[in-house]
Amino acid sequence: MEYTREQLLEAKRQIDSTLHKLRETIKTFEAKEEPQRYKPQITLAKRRVEAFTIANELIGRELAGEQHET
Repeated sequence: MEYTREQLLEAKRQIDSTLHKLRETIKTFEAKEEPQRYKPQITLAKRRVEAFTIANELIGRELAGEQHET
C-alpha cells in the first residue's frame, strides 16, 4: 500500500505524541509508592513504546527512501 508523504508525516507526529505520553505514564507508575502493583501496566506500556519506536523508525526509513528517489 502506498502512503503520501503527508500521511507518513502525520503518522510520525501522532506516534511521537503517543510515545511521549507512554513514557510519562511509565515514569508515573514507577514513581508510585508500590510500583510492583502496577507491573502489568508498566510492562504493557513498555511493550507499546517498543512497538511504536519500531513503527516510527520504519516511517523514517520510508521518508528517507522517498527523498533518495526524487
